[in-house]
Amino acid sequence: MLSGKRGFPSAGHGPGVTLLHVDIWTYQSVEYVTVAGEVWLASASEYPRSMRALWESRPWAPSVLPCGRVFDVISMPSVFGRRVLDELWTSGPGCGPVALFRGRTLLFVQPGAAPRLRTLLAWEEWAREVPPLLCHGAGDAVTVPPVQRMVDAPDSPGQGAGRWIVAPDTREPWLPGAATVLWACVRASRSPAAQAGGATPAPRGPWPSGLVDPEDEPGPLPSA
Repeated sequence: MLSGKRGFPSAGHGPGVTLLHVDIWTYQSVEYVTVAGEVWLASASEYPRSMRALWESRPWAPSVLPCGRVFDVISMPSVFGRRVLDELWTSGPGCGPVALFRGRTLLFVQPGAAPRLRTLLAWEEWAREVPPLLCHGAGDAVTVPPVQRMVDAPDSPGQGAGRWIVAPDTREPWLPGAATVLWACVRASRSPAAQAGGATPAPRGPWPSGLVDPEDEPGPLPSA
């Protein structure tokens, strides 16, 4: 389930899973990361026990975690991020944890996927249609939302601290690889909504060695 407390599909489910027509971007509730999700998040820290102790005393406070060890993070504009997430769920294998922070969508991906995606996006054919993305890998750190946020409480200290769109709910969440994210980004940029916004589709291919153009490949997207 998306937050560990709601009956929505779990992150990492297989192809064909939908979000049940629920607008997860505006849904009002009390949002939680599960205990298992906390363990996974904390394992990215050099001091996981101290991190969990901090969350226990201040569950509404955002935290800074390093990338490269347990996960990388792809940061993208929120509107484009929504399209990418839709593509991952409707055309591909789903996604891992996803957060919204200060107007940007943070997509958690496999360790090592950030530099790989950065290289793939350098190809001119894709760079012209995919908006600039921030690929955070080894040596970088990101701010993650609180493990608990009371959205409906106007005086909550967590207001403005970001929120989880797909909250961590397992000790070993499935994370997409660079190729999966790339394909979702290209499809999102070619979607009718993107074209209505004035985007110009780039020529197709050639794709790098080892990757298949998803429009030529039937079935769900494989992970990288």
